[in-house]
Amino acid sequence: MSKSILVVDDEQVLRESLAELLEDEGYDVLQAEDGQAAYDRLLEQPVDLVLTDVRMPNVDGLSLLGHLQKLAPETPAIVLTAYGTVQSAVEAMQLGAFDYLLKPVNFDDVLVKVQRALTVGEMSQNQKLMTEQLAADSTFHNLVGDSQPMLKLFDIVKKLATVKSSVLIVGESGTGKELFAKAIHYNGSTRNQPFVAVNCGAIPDSLIESELFGHRRGAFTGALRDKVGYFEAAHSGTLFLDEISTLPLSVQSSLLRALEERVVVPVGDTKPRPVELRVIAASNKDLERMVRDGEFREDLLYRLNVVKLELPSLRERKEDIPLLVHHFLEKYTREMNKQVDGVTNGAMRALLNHRWPGNVRELENVIERAVIFAEGRQVSVEDLPFATGGISDDVGEDLKEAMRQFERQHILLSLKRHNYDKAATATCLGIGVSSLYRKLEELDIPKRIGSDDGAEQTSS
Repeated sequence: MSKSILVVDDEQVLRESLAELLEDEGYDVLQAEDGQAAYDRLLEQPVDLVLTDVRMPNVDGLSLLGHLQKLAPETPAIVLTAYGTVQSAVEAMQLGAFDYLLKPVNFDDVLVKVQRALTVGEMSQNQKLMTEQLAADSTFHNLVGDSQPMLKLFDIVKKLATVKSSVLIVGESGTGKELFAKAIHYNGSTRNQPFVAVNCGAIPDSLIESELFGHRRGAFTGALRDKVGYFEAAHSGTLFLDEISTLPLSVQSSLLRALEERVVVPVGDTKPRPVELRVIAASNKDLERMVRDGEFREDLLYRLNVVKLELPSLRERKEDIPLLVHHFLEKYTREMNKQVDGVTNGAMRALLNHRWPGNVRELENVIERAVIFAEGRQVSVEDLPFATGGISDDVGEDLKEAMRQFERQHILLSLKRHNYDKAATATCLGIGVSSLYRKLEELDIPKRIGSDDGAEQTSS
């Protein structure tokens, strides 16, 4: 399959000459007259290499590199610069450019550097795919990320895995607290012992002590036989207590005694039973504030909080989103046995700009949904539930671009409402079908999206 190259230069003669040179070598070449046009192209169509001038009107080459790093950080770029502006090339390299060419360009140098950039880019992509596969199958239990906050947490996890000290994991809902607990458990001496996860918030108050510590037959109505509690079930391993903040104060006292004395007394019994285990607690609430409000025991907090892991929200580690997206794509295409060819740059931009109130759990759900609808193609903006209902919150201040984005999203929403029936959509919009097709062309909206492919074939 031919590699695709986007050539960006406001000098038409040079741009077309470079395009002709590269096409003669068998590459698929796209052209853009400035950085803004190139950015629009990249939003909808991925390429294997960007070859761009530095000095251009509207959006210059350095700004384009910044956008490229956000949209498709694995795509290499080569910059063109004049002899008198070598400093621009240095800045471009600092922004992530793979290489640079001096004007007037030597076509032999162009071909050599293009081939080198594409080779390194392909190696980098292969390495990334290998890394994602390792992350999916690793002992870190699907903890994916290479941002600084995550790397620091991974180092702490490795240290905690060698001891049985109590750990408190705090963070917003959906940040992966149970995954971190499993990583601590399965990376150390407890890996072959039980890992017992308990959602404290899902157990009725009247049954919590029985569930945690067990009970004897006849201890209360309905206790027809002896029951082993979660503490004993996790003996020699790890007990993960999620939503620890929901425990009633009376149960907090019993939990504190179990942690301090390393014994449990089943409900209806008087004989303590020794237990040896690691307790990892998790909360999405401010336990210090709850202590001040008299809702959580201070001495229990001290006992649980030997080591605290504070998990960042997805908003605080957005650089991990592309890695997470590809990880979940690989996971769900495998589980559903579907073929999905990656993510468009426009969709990745929308994913990077989203606020993610539900954090990684929300991102996983979005990708799972997208895989269902993106069979045989790339995931596009139209497959994202939050990306077609209104204007993106990152459209910039340029009025023309903002209006273009609004018009594009309005037409997409109308198409969805009418099940992608072009005639019905055109009627609703108050324009003719031919005008609608012109709009689709102008706004880079695929003409064959949706479920009316047959209708299009008969109407075109």
